[in-house]
Amino acid sequence: QVQLVESGGGLVQAGGSLRLSCAISGSTFLINAMRWYRQAPGKERELVASISNGGSTNYAVSVKGRFTIFRDNDKNTLYLQMLSLKPDDTAIYYCSANTVLRENWGQGTQVTVSS
Repeated sequence: QVQLVESGGGLVQAGGSLRLSCAISGSTFLINAMRWYRQAPGKERELVASISNGGSTNYAVSVKGRFTIFRDNDKNTLYLQMLSLKPDDTAIYYCSANTVLRENWGQGTQVTVSS
């Protein structure tokens, strides 16, 4: 099992920035990829960014060039650096850790971008 705890969300004005963190614990050796998802009110959960164990990254079109996903293995932490935030980025952000057994989820952190 892998445990995930997100932090770093909050209220920010449009154009501002935030850095989300996801603390990783448990059987981290099982993880083969990590992802950030978000879910806005009334909308389905969407994939925002992913990073493989080899460091390859992928981004949703809507955040490419503004968001950066990275992982510090020494600190067992996944990050999402978010720049030039827009009101449309308002959502609950979740980190996930993919293993051969299952997808593990954190509890989420709220990001609210005011116009």
